[in-house]
Amino acid sequence: MALGDKTLHFQDKNTDLGDLEQKIEGYLKSDGFTVQTSAPSEQGVVIQAKKGGFLRGVVDADRALSVMISGSAADFSVRIGIGKWLEHLAVAAVETLLISDLFLVIDVAESAWNIEIEEKLVKQVESFVG
Repeated sequence: MALGDKTLHFQDKNTDLGDLEQKIEGYLKSDGFTVQTSAPSEQGVVIQAKKGGFLRGVVDADRALSVMISGSAADFSVRIGIGKWLEHLAVAAVETLLISDLFLVIDVAESAWNIEIEEKLVKQVESFVG
């Protein structure tokens, strides 16, 4: 697993993944992020979030927080990491995306930024799932 890349796995929660996606998007937007989401598919959905001018010089402008939700209501994963901001994410399906672009190996400065954001998001996801 890459630095600043975390996967949460949930079983037997019977969670509406569309609802979970909307809650994560809403949380990120309320925290000042620009958010974009891939087209939902059998492979899941990807949410990307970035903040303009956020720690400029530490985190590349083309970097984004990537969140991938995959699986079924009874058995699913939420993967959180740093990736490239993908310009045409809204029209893309997960299976057409390069996972290596969504979850990059990052340096220490980026990981410090990411770990703080990630810890907050992990707590939110866990509370949304219940």
